[in-house]
Amino acid sequence: MMAKTENSPRRCHWARSPQIIRYHDKEWGVPLHDDRRLFELLILEGAQAGLSWETILRKRQNYRRAFDRFDAAKIARYDARKVRQLLADPGIVRNRLKIKAAISNARAFLQLQREFGRFDRYIWQFVGGKPKTSTRKPSEHPPARTLESDAMSKDLQRRGFRFVGSTICYAFMQAAGMVQDHAPDCFRQRELRTRP
Repeated sequence: MMAKTENSPRRCHWARSPQIIRYHDKEWGVPLHDDRRLFELLILEGAQAGLSWETILRKRQNYRRAFDRFDAAKIARYDARKVRQLLADPGIVRNRLKIKAAISNARAFLQLQREFGRFDRYIWQFVGGKPKTSTRKPSEHPPARTLESDAMSKDLQRRGFRFVGSTICYAFMQAAGMVQDHAPDCFRQRELRTRP
């Protein structure tokens, strides 16, 4: 099922509100290789657990402010005082476990950068370094997890990351363009397939 209004292109069924349509049309599924933006996306996907992505998108600018524009080196040094400040910030999801996970994930992220040179090099290995294209039919919904997201989740957890279950990892892979999962008749599927 595609979301379509008169005079608009066909989109994935979940792109309904103006904010989500903008995100769908400009960001979702575009291959992402910038380490800071990949880290931001990983933290936001974890923050989204149990909530809607639209809720997180509405809070994204607040997250950028509260979490030092997702500077992992700064976040890795957050202390108990900073955690209390974040728990009092109504602009973000005030969940102690998710906030503490962001801090421990920053430390693990920095370790991965030291080991691989770039987080990008590490994370894209799970799809062989280039986007995988979905082969599903128009009537099928994308899976919630795959063998690749299972492997990513398991390895991230082994390295100390939290809030990185397989479903979260697959949502991350879709958003970061590691998996091209726009619906087969979505206009973005065609655009991204022909992208250099």
